[in-house]
Amino acid sequence: MALDTHTNTPLGGGTGAERRAAARSARSAPITEWAFDQSPFAVAVHDTDLVCLRVNDRMCRMFEMTEDQIRGRRLTEALPGPQFEALARYMRQVLDTGEPVQRETYRKVPGEELERAWSVTIAPLKDEHGRTCAVWVGVLDITEQYRARQRLALVNEASTAIGSTLDVTKTARELVDVVLPRLADVAIVDLLDSMTGEGEPRPGPVPATVVMRRAAHGSAGGDVPSAVRLGDIDHYPESFPSVRALTSGEPVLTGFGDPGFLPSIEGNPDRIGAVVEHGLHSFLSVPIRARGITLGVATFLRGRDREAFEPDDVLIAEELTARAAVCLDNARRYSRERATALALQRSLLPQRFPEQSAVEVAGRYLPASAHNGVGGDWFDVIPLSGSRVALVVGDVVGHGLYASAAMGRLRTAVRTLADIDLPPDELLTHLDDLVGRFASEADATGPGEQDPDLGATCLYAVYDPVSRMCSIARAGHCPPALVTPDGTVDFVDVPASPPLGLGGLPFESVDMEIPVGSTLVLYTDGLVQSRGNDIDAGLQRLRRALTRTSASLETTCENILGSVMPDRPVDDAALLVARTRVLKADQVATWDLPADPAVVADARRKVTEQLSEWGIGDAAFVTELVVSELVTNAIRHAEGPIRLRLILDRTLTCEVSDGSETAPHLRRARVFDEGGRGLLLVAQLTQGWGTRHTANGKTIWAEQSLLAQGPPGGLPGFGDFGDIDDIDDIDDIDDLGDLGDLGDLGDLG
Repeated sequence: MALDTHTNTPLGGGTGAERRAAARSARSAPITEWAFDQSPFAVAVHDTDLVCLRVNDRMCRMFEMTEDQIRGRRLTEALPGPQFEALARYMRQVLDTGEPVQRETYRKVPGEELERAWSVTIAPLKDEHGRTCAVWVGVLDITEQYRARQRLALVNEASTAIGSTLDVTKTARELVDVVLPRLADVAIVDLLDSMTGEGEPRPGPVPATVVMRRAAHGSAGGDVPSAVRLGDIDHYPESFPSVRALTSGEPVLTGFGDPGFLPSIEGNPDRIGAVVEHGLHSFLSVPIRARGITLGVATFLRGRDREAFEPDDVLIAEELTARAAVCLDNARRYSRERATALALQRSLLPQRFPEQSAVEVAGRYLPASAHNGVGGDWFDVIPLSGSRVALVVGDVVGHGLYASAAMGRLRTAVRTLADIDLPPDELLTHLDDLVGRFASEADATGPGEQDPDLGATCLYAVYDPVSRMCSIARAGHCPPALVTPDGTVDFVDVPASPPLGLGGLPFESVDMEIPVGSTLVLYTDGLVQSRGNDIDAGLQRLRRALTRTSASLETTCENILGSVMPDRPVDDAALLVARTRVLKADQVATWDLPADPAVVADARRKVTEQLSEWGIGDAAFVTELVVSELVTNAIRHAEGPIRLRLILDRTLTCEVSDGSETAPHLRRARVFDEGGRGLLLVAQLTQGWGTRHTANGKTIWAEQSLLAQGPPGGLPGFGDFGDIDDIDDIDDIDDLGDLGDLGDLGDLG
């Protein structure tokens, strides 16, 4: 049967079914042509030699060519270039394998000024036997779908990329990095000066003329077209797009198509120059607002190689800026709290070390990284009686204001307990009770008001420069390190005890003699422990660092921190380094006294002779009164052995030790009482006095300043005491009677 070669229909004859089929084919021919020509795809058909057999009008318009210019030629002949050579390779792959290929590309074609997204499908055309006879190429513009996917991907990425730190500047930088280059060619984040300064952003409208500080900016091309440097502040006029966005609370989309754009920036030649030089033509300013507070504004710009911002771009910019605003406000709040906590903590730490002769000291406090917050680590140096000194380090569990406040309470408690000269183990017992009460108070105040998990560790050491003995106790704390003058490094074996706050468990002290010139190193666990390393590894790093001690303790501290401290610490750390000293033998005078009232006069004479030998004879009058009272009280109310000791240091200390554990008390004597005024007299004549318990009894001490001594001939208001050495027949200076009548005693000799 003969067929029409154009329509493939019978020329005549045939069965009725064949004739009907031929008629339908004839009617469908123009529809098929319409489908080819009017397809949303740009379509081309190529034979097995990649010669173009057919091309539709959309494909021709895309490349700005006619069908005659394309048909009958190989693809790379009609359209030379790398991208079409790659397409030819894919076409050859389809011809060889018989499998279709799907590709997406984003590029500018000859008929377009801007880049667009294209979906390219290359499929085989097969005969009735399944043999590939030609290849079909279809290209579809998917720019809108592509941009929608890109916007969704951008929002998804922003949820993790923005707010990775609690730092205002870094968060602003993260917003800039996210939008470049997918949303904008240039991005700028300006924050109100109150965000980064000392002030506090206020809710409500923003003034028409505002001062903003550049927090971050960036450019897809690397060179940022900006008239403001990072960190600088600038004044923006009312007409500026950023200010309009701030005052209205709504995004402002403008550019060269807006008649009011150029007048809004004409007052600043630098801005105009940056806009013209980089071909910036589309501007989008979005206010940064969170929790009802305006924090600043984000500005996005596009250059000459991109189309202007569209309404969908505005929605995405608002979404990204809203996410960044919450993160910026979180960072702002955290920074304020951290700064407050850090200021509080530093104010509670020693501003300078007290003057004392027992040890040379240096210390450091290092807060944790910004993300982890300020903790409750502290150290202290407390002068004690008898030229001794207490060294303290402690660590409160947790971070933030509550930890700093709890640290301040504990430091004050330690100082108070140190004033009553408790041994280290007893002091930690009292401190343990106090921490338990703090925790009970936190539970009683209700959730959210205080940290319910209040706990602490502490190490307390007392060093005596006369005996060179050091007594140490610790509560859940790291052991101290000791570096002897020969360079040996050891960790002191102090009995391990539980942290403070558990209650009911004992603490133990260890007493050890320390060579002169040794270095005692006290620290908190933040120095030697981190997420990546356990505490044993940290202790070994500390041991190695201490083998390189310096003559300067400040240098030693820096060496320790540089060698041991993690690069990004997760906990704060306190470090206290003390080098021991010893008082010379000629600075201490000691006498053992029998429990005989007659020895009082002899004790006074020995003291006077010793003071003369020291060249401080002017202190003899007050010292004799103190010795008389303290020795007499020991003879009268205590038990032996009795020991009198003078220590010449920054102050003159008089100590009387006895075998009784009963401590004297200062009281007010009535007018006709015959005693009870001796300690009152001691308290009035000295700068301090007190009692400390020893292993064999107690020691009563009194300190006098060597800077100003009273007149040896008497005291104002008390008349002339004469020569007190002649008082040999009294067993207590209280027998002098009423101090109100001392002015009438004249010469007691």
